[in-house]
Amino acid sequence: MSVEALSSVKALFNPRSIALVGATDKSGWSVSTLLNLRTHGFPGPVHLVNPRGGVVHGLPAHRSLTEIPEPVDLAYVMVPTAAVLGVLREGAELGIRAYVVLTAGFGESGAEGARMEAEIAAFAREHGLTVLGPNGNGYINAAAGVTPYGLPIPEPLLRGAVGVVLQSGALASSVLGFALARNVGISLLTSMGNESVLTVTDVVDYLVDDPATRVIALFLETIRNPAEFARVARRALEAGKPIVALKIGRSKLASRTAQAHTGALVGDDDVIDAALRQLGVIRVRSLEDLIITAGLLAATGPLPGRRIGVVTPSGGASEIIADRAEDEGLELPAFAPETVARLAEIVPSFGTVQNPLDVTGYVLVDRTLLGRALEVVTADPGIDVVLLLSEPPKVAPPDPAPVLALYAASARRIAESPVPVVVVSNVLTDVTEFGRRVQQETGYPYVAGGIEHGLQAIAAAVRWSQTRDRVLSRPAAPEAAPVAVPEGASGVWAEHRAAALLASAGLPVVPSALARSAEEAVAAAEGFGYPVVLKVAAEGLGHKSDVGGVRLGVRDAGEVRRVHAELTGAVPEADGVLVQPQRGGGVELLVGIVRDPAWGPTLAVGLGGVWVEVLRDAALRVLPVDAAEVRLALSELRGSALLRGARGAEPADLDAVAEVVARIAAFAESLGDRLESLEINPLLVTGSRVEALDALVTWRP
Repeated sequence: MSVEALSSVKALFNPRSIALVGATDKSGWSVSTLLNLRTHGFPGPVHLVNPRGGVVHGLPAHRSLTEIPEPVDLAYVMVPTAAVLGVLREGAELGIRAYVVLTAGFGESGAEGARMEAEIAAFAREHGLTVLGPNGNGYINAAAGVTPYGLPIPEPLLRGAVGVVLQSGALASSVLGFALARNVGISLLTSMGNESVLTVTDVVDYLVDDPATRVIALFLETIRNPAEFARVARRALEAGKPIVALKIGRSKLASRTAQAHTGALVGDDDVIDAALRQLGVIRVRSLEDLIITAGLLAATGPLPGRRIGVVTPSGGASEIIADRAEDEGLELPAFAPETVARLAEIVPSFGTVQNPLDVTGYVLVDRTLLGRALEVVTADPGIDVVLLLSEPPKVAPPDPAPVLALYAASARRIAESPVPVVVVSNVLTDVTEFGRRVQQETGYPYVAGGIEHGLQAIAAAVRWSQTRDRVLSRPAAPEAAPVAVPEGASGVWAEHRAAALLASAGLPVVPSALARSAEEAVAAAEGFGYPVVLKVAAEGLGHKSDVGGVRLGVRDAGEVRRVHAELTGAVPEADGVLVQPQRGGGVELLVGIVRDPAWGPTLAVGLGGVWVEVLRDAALRVLPVDAAEVRLALSELRGSALLRGARGAEPADLDAVAEVVARIAAFAESLGDRLESLEINPLLVTGSRVEALDALVTWRP
């Protein structure tokens, strides 16, 4: 986004004066918007506009924007659908550049609404207007006290560091309510509406630069422009601002092309999942996790590693934490000997000093026990992060001073800890008014709600931190230079043409010869040396094994002649028979590139052979990728142990494999938009030898 565009978005969210256009006592939206502006400290004038004039909400109303005697920075538009464009025309003539359009009945309602929305968008772009909506509730700039928002705002409005962007107006109140319940403050919340002009990525761009925002939380129904989304996600990663996203609309896996095995592995949601991971966007599955994870990251920032030390007052909770930590890929290492010795002096004799640490119910007798144990564990040299099981009090005692003192002491220990301390409660319950008071007055940190959500949030924060370090420590993978698409590229290219294409790019392909006659096949076999493999070669034939078109272990000239006759007889349209030396041993991989309609070329790498669709063990990446990213993808496979040399087998040279796969991906990308899919199945890996044994290419019309 240009500097000018960012400036216009900033002006939208930070107006000095506001006009409510279409204000009326009959509308709850109008009542709520004015009340929100009055209640939450908007310092500038708010002008009411109603075509009848008179008094609205107890204040004099102007009949039009033109009647307002002073400049207006933001017009909040609540007029009927057909009147919206007229408001924008009048406002543009007056120099008003920022608009929130609450009105519905546009693209979401049918063809006529879509036509009117397109007119509004075209007019806005022509005149340089910034428009949020239509069909959106507006926004809450909590950091600046600007709240042109059409629904009641739960009280109190907590100001904090989480910027929230929602593609659903109906969920905004629930998100605000839950954030309040978990004591998570927001910097900005926007209800995007139809995004006819201002988009999610525009708002994320603004939040990346917003000093009041440390974490960005997104509720996404769709990612309208993947390239723009990738750009702003990269900006957020570079700025150290995590993006947490709840992306809905997971679809059933759908094949991109009937010919390629890869198509059965790559569905819409799989590609989105892969893209978000590569971009460092934390994907969550619930609104609760969206807010809890964002709140945790706003409080802690990056976490240095996955080695977790746990301090709890409960044995049962310790066991739950141990199970969930393993599920999330977090490590609970044994405490160092010096840590064990120091804890043994603190923990009652009937307790056991181990990680997770249960300091026992003796905390009811010695209120300092949990804090003193925390101090010891945070000093352990083998711990990256400490999880403290605790939560703010719920009910105010007659004399709150001792409680405040106790929590203040714990807050000091946490603040002085050499490693981050994440506080997690046993279960997901609301932080009460007294609990908020304790946190505000003592500096007691954010508390992640419940062990389940808390462990997910910690693991997500660790993964984000590692992804950021990895992505920023190496340059972005270079985009492949385009190459000329071969003449006559159309339809499906079976192995003999696909393999030749790969070989022309210098990629390792098993030697082969196309034999149109039996004698040519014998000559080729004797040149390679027996045993050999014979495969039927026919244009458009994707899966040769489905028609019995592959014969392995052919050992002499007579068998070559017989198999040649059988294969060409079974497939009359065959161009001949492909003869190859037989390879044995090693691990078979599938390497496929399929064009996603939104994200473009997508790599799938996994265990290959005939079991691809049965085992479904594949890792996905959106191109471009480098060898380091491919190596990471290989490590994600359930069958990665095979590559490491399971049960005495020769281990694969993973650097060599990753390099070849990255070259294949770069070549596929270089073929441009004409390529629908490119698949190598199998790519045989034997030690450091990496060789494509079969290939298939499908071209787009």
